[in-house]
Amino acid sequence: MRKFFLLAIVCSFSISISVHAQDLRLWYRTPASRWTEALPVGNGRLGAMIFSGTETEHIQFNEESLWTGRPRNYNRKDAYQYLGQIRELLAQGKQAEADALAEKHFMGLQSHESDDKYWIEGKKGKKIPQYQADYQPFGDLRLAFGHANVTDYHRELDLREAIQRTHYTYNGVKHRRQIYASAVDQSIVVELQADQPGSITTNVWMDALHKGSGFKKLDDSTFVLNVQVNGGALHGESRVRLRRTGGTHRFENGKIVVEKADQLILLLTAATNFKRYDDVSGNPATICQQQLQAIAKRSIDKIRKDHVVDYQQIFNRFAIHFGSSSQEAKPTSQRIDEFASSSDPSLMALYAQYGRYLLIASSRPGTMPANLQGIWNDLLSPPWGSKYTTNINAEMNYWPAEPLNLSDHHEPLFRMIEEASVRGRETARSFYNARGWVLHHNTDLWRGTAPINAANHGIWQTGGAWLAHHLWEHFLFTRDTSFLLQKYPILRDAAVFFLDAMILDPKTGWYITSPSNSPEQGGLVAGPAMDHQIVRSLFKAVIEAGNLLKQDKQLLDSMETRLKAIAPDQIGRYGQLQEWMQDMDDPTNRHRHVSHLWAVYPGTEITWEKNPAYVKAAKQSLLFRGDAATGWSLGWKINLWARFKDGDHVYKLLQMLLSPADKQGAGSYPNLFDAHPPFQIDGNFGGAAGIVEMLVQSHDGFIDILPALPSTLREGHIRGVKVRGGAELNMAWENGILTYIDILSEKGGNYLFKYAHQKQLISLPKGGRVRLNKSLQQTR
Repeated sequence: MRKFFLLAIVCSFSISISVHAQDLRLWYRTPASRWTEALPVGNGRLGAMIFSGTETEHIQFNEESLWTGRPRNYNRKDAYQYLGQIRELLAQGKQAEADALAEKHFMGLQSHESDDKYWIEGKKGKKIPQYQADYQPFGDLRLAFGHANVTDYHRELDLREAIQRTHYTYNGVKHRRQIYASAVDQSIVVELQADQPGSITTNVWMDALHKGSGFKKLDDSTFVLNVQVNGGALHGESRVRLRRTGGTHRFENGKIVVEKADQLILLLTAATNFKRYDDVSGNPATICQQQLQAIAKRSIDKIRKDHVVDYQQIFNRFAIHFGSSSQEAKPTSQRIDEFASSSDPSLMALYAQYGRYLLIASSRPGTMPANLQGIWNDLLSPPWGSKYTTNINAEMNYWPAEPLNLSDHHEPLFRMIEEASVRGRETARSFYNARGWVLHHNTDLWRGTAPINAANHGIWQTGGAWLAHHLWEHFLFTRDTSFLLQKYPILRDAAVFFLDAMILDPKTGWYITSPSNSPEQGGLVAGPAMDHQIVRSLFKAVIEAGNLLKQDKQLLDSMETRLKAIAPDQIGRYGQLQEWMQDMDDPTNRHRHVSHLWAVYPGTEITWEKNPAYVKAAKQSLLFRGDAATGWSLGWKINLWARFKDGDHVYKLLQMLLSPADKQGAGSYPNLFDAHPPFQIDGNFGGAAGIVEMLVQSHDGFIDILPALPSTLREGHIRGVKVRGGAELNMAWENGILTYIDILSEKGGNYLFKYAHQKQLISLPKGGRVRLNKSLQQTR
């Protein structure tokens, strides 16, 4: 044990020196009393929330594939027969009639319309039909200690090692817990230690919210929890294997009774029968057995070391530092309480790194993509199903992936896009009689793509088109032509859909989308600005990709022609960027969605360099909307103000995002989870991306250095930030002035740098490196 503590101290010291002793911990002086105070761990497939009590420990855990529902086709066959009538009603200004017709004939099939076995049981046993599935909690691992009146209590989440730690003193004995989710060993690992022999006595058991679940003994050291999703096709098994040094254990009254152990290790794994969105033939018992067998002969020191090494190979690619302050000596919850009224720049750096930690923990290559709550959920009926809302939220989850050096963690989203493109082909045929593929505003484990919920916001054609941009952005950041060649058909066919589905507006002669909506307001309309911004951008990406790959010349020519005929953005009577074809924006509208500003961010069509008049109009629109917003909307607005190059406004919104959610609604919970409210993880990811966007931008044909630096961030450095063109940067600034930029070109190429009013073109070979000073002159 002494050897372990010494090793931990040495590792921590060496890492701290390399990043100027920056503290990358969330820490607290009391246990979590509710879920949004608990601390998250995850390995992409398994996630857990740790409460760190002393009388009891509660570890609520999830497995990525446990959802309600089952494989099914909820496309409404031949819905396109009503498409012309809906469009005509919208053209006549009869929105209510169009909405009613669409609600009846143009929505995906609810579960009760196809087979009542898809119903779920609601309150008082009432059966409720569903459109799409809900992400489910798996179970709860519980330990009872009875340690009341402890001293020296401390709990933390160490972002450097992805380990949650708790320690305290009880009756003169120092107790320590370490909990982590190992991707190497596909297990949640719980280590209990004490500084005096025979001091660990506890009861251990698992339970679940799912009806009929049970915890039983499998063998002397292995215990199992079985769960069945209510009314669904999925069932799961979780196993916990016990390792003990000293003392005894037995299984009694549904619990593992451990007495007077010196050390206790619990290895927890879980799996379901899910194999693919159209295949539920898996065997969770076999999976759990294989995972525990693989770990059986390895020491706990080796398990922990492998976990840390694996994680740090990812996490240590990137560092960010904004200086230190006395606030770092305070618990994280207190720093959140005081952030808006204090000087605490390092909390912003911690927030950016926490966003990276959460993406690593919820989105590993080969796993499911991060959903609306990442991989963490404790409710059978979570808000919005905890699924994939594709009119902003699913995409926002991956805004940090490329710039914050987590490009490979983008892969789960790419796989979901590919699967949705398969499902979306039938939706395109059934609803629009069109080629290509389409996805509307939501999808789930089963990769549903038809419109759901309600016509006035569910019929939105550009969810798949927005997702397809992530394939293109990945290429722009990596210049990986083999990736582009592989994914090009998905990108291309997302655009092909709009060649068929767009129509000529009888009033203007422009091509528009119809029916659609501007998420999530205004009802069913024809030609919302957001749609056209996304489609124009998609066509440009496909044209550039196709030309690069020397494919589809005739098709690309038709896209070039169509591109010129799509309805353009318009500036309205208030000087605003119009949200709809008609100049009907309400300057008092404070809606959280700012959909018509997509072309500013994450799009790249409206920039200061290309069309400053439209930037000013977009800025006016955002001023009308105001700053107050839900957490994810604050994340979007942070990025928009960074693109407007107004660093002090970015900082103002960060103060709101990092304020306590309980006091203002949106903001951050004590564990730094983003509040819609309730919890949605997209704000964490949007905020992390926005912090970097104010330091480096590369979307407008050049690399803009410190484009939106707040006046409060007088000093800082960033290492390992990625930019478009396949380059990686390190840079620093003092007194608000750039001191150096180091550039590494992974693929080689020409890079135009801009800082203040200076520009410099740099040419580098593959693997080439160069340093620039504040005048953008090479110094080595």
